[in-house]
Parts: sequence; C-alpha cells; structure tokens
Amino acid sequence: MYATIIDRGRGPEIAGTRITVYDILDYVRAGWHHATIAATLRLSSLEVQEAIRYIDDHHAEVSAEYQKMLDRDARGNPPEIQAKLDAAHAKVEAWMSDHHGQPVEESNGRNLGGC
Repeated sequence: MYATIIDRGRGPEIAGTRITVYDILDYVRAGWHHATIAATLRLSSLEVQEAIRYIDDHHAEVSAEYQKMLDRDARGNPPEIQAKLDAAHAKVEAWMSDHHGQPVEESNGRNLGGC
C-alpha cells in the first residue's frame, strides 16, 4: 500500500481521507503508538507513519499552525457565533423534549440535545 500527504486547501492530510496531520499530531502528543492511532482512525499503519514522517520533516511549519489552532480553540467562539449555536441548541432541546417527553442527557456540563 502507498501513503501520501496532500493539501486540498485545508492543510496537509492523508490522501483519500479527510484526516489531517494535525489530527494525527493530537494522538502523537498524547503518546499513542502509530498502530493504535491507525486502528482508532481506520487507517493503515503506513498512512499514520507517513503523517508522522511529514510532521517530523515539516516540524516548524506544522508546530506553528498547530499552535494557532490551539490558540483559536482556547479563545472559543465569537459572541455572534455562540449566540447562533445556543439558539440552535435550544431548538433541538425543545424538539427532543416535545418528542421524547424528557430533557436530553448532559455531557461535559452541556445539554447535547441528542447531537
């Protein structure tokens, strides 16, 4: 099997998938073995190893972009986006309550509305 990293405009990803090298980097940073990552993401070990090789070969670039992602995630959603998400969540919660007669179970402190 052949594995390659391509960029279709969302950043470097494993060809034939939507899994980016940043997805792989999350697992690598957590100390996962490449075979476990492969099994979890339904990839071949070769594909994961190629992503890891790409991360190593482009360390500065990948690390800088990854840090930008972490920073953006830490900032959270802008207020206008969060308001839309909250409104959508309330609609789902109301629908679930109307159709199932009970509140939707919570996860991580947020009521998921069945999502």
